[in-house]
Amino acid sequence: MSSPHDSPAVASEPYHNRLAEVARLFLRLGVTAFGGPAAHIALMEDETVARRKWLTREQFLDLLGIANLLPGPSSSEVAIYLGFKRAGWRGLILAGVCFILPAALLATLIAWAYLRFGSLPHAAGVLYGIRPVVVAIALQAIWRLGRTALKTITLAVIVICTAGFSLIGVGPVWLLLLSGSVMLLIQQAGRIRTRLSAFSFAALPAAGSALSISLTSLFLVFLKLGFVVFGSGYVLLAFLRADLVVRLHWLTEKQLLDAVAVGQFTPGPVFTTATFIGYLLAGAKGAAIATVAIFFPAFILVAVTGPFVSCLRRSPAIAAILDGVNAGSLGLMAAVTLFLGRAAILDIPAGVIAVVAAFLLFRLRINSTWLILAGAAAGYFLK
Repeated sequence: MSSPHDSPAVASEPYHNRLAEVARLFLRLGVTAFGGPAAHIALMEDETVARRKWLTREQFLDLLGIANLLPGPSSSEVAIYLGFKRAGWRGLILAGVCFILPAALLATLIAWAYLRFGSLPHAAGVLYGIRPVVVAIALQAIWRLGRTALKTITLAVIVICTAGFSLIGVGPVWLLLLSGSVMLLIQQAGRIRTRLSAFSFAALPAAGSALSISLTSLFLVFLKLGFVVFGSGYVLLAFLRADLVVRLHWLTEKQLLDAVAVGQFTPGPVFTTATFIGYLLAGAKGAAIATVAIFFPAFILVAVTGPFVSCLRRSPAIAAILDGVNAGSLGLMAAVTLFLGRAAILDIPAGVIAVVAAFLLFRLRINSTWLILAGAAAGYFLK
């Protein structure tokens, strides 16, 4: 059995070997991929394009562009797409589960400690060392993907404009739609000009009790979030606050902020914030239900669109849209990296960690997973 998108070299490999490779890679990323979606994308690009040659950078950019247009956790959707690309339908499921499960289990453990001891475990030192490394990883990904995506001056302008508008608060979905629309208009205008010239170019305190919350209602709330939330964990925060704090009164403001903090400093998808909240609201069953509900739409959306990704590039109109969306995605990554840099590099030692990590990535091509672990150890000893 093989994916319809495999190259002959890939298709010749035993299928069980490809499944095992998918499981090993995404389980490791699920344990070590700190830093949020931009860092996750950078790690996946390094592992699947630069190191393993599963696909070209242009194919990776197309997957990223489509994932950014879908609701749900974009980095998890890219992982699911990559699993499908490498090992078909079983690879699709395996990649998603292996990437999500470690973070979900860790979030559940932290939620247990949170309820037992009344606060989050101290992780300031580890985060201090990891964040500058994440900035260096994101910069490397932007550089490598940019060399493939920026085929024209127009695309470079889209990257700059998208980054600028993102920095002043314009929503990512609108920016991606605008980027794709601009390139479509340019492509259509070019076709019109060509025709005119006759040429053809071919347990909860205060907020409520876990026992009073229906598991069914918990599932439906997080299922809805999985289908409607675009963008990063910060976008998810706004939706969670509107539903769980303001409308349903299931959480307090402090509990919500603590839940989002757990999603930020644990490896893997930021959307495992839902796992933490589910445990607070309804124990282990609540954690499992909230996790399944918020990630289930990602599997469905990727399963529906995955078989058609390679076909989309063949349409001139859709190819133009993808070029625009890919440029917009790079602009959003640049803006997020700037925010990460401002939050991560607060003093000279953090700056030194970032510079050393960037040197090791760009010049010596050290595996980013080892750099993250080294950054965590350095931060722990420094703090």
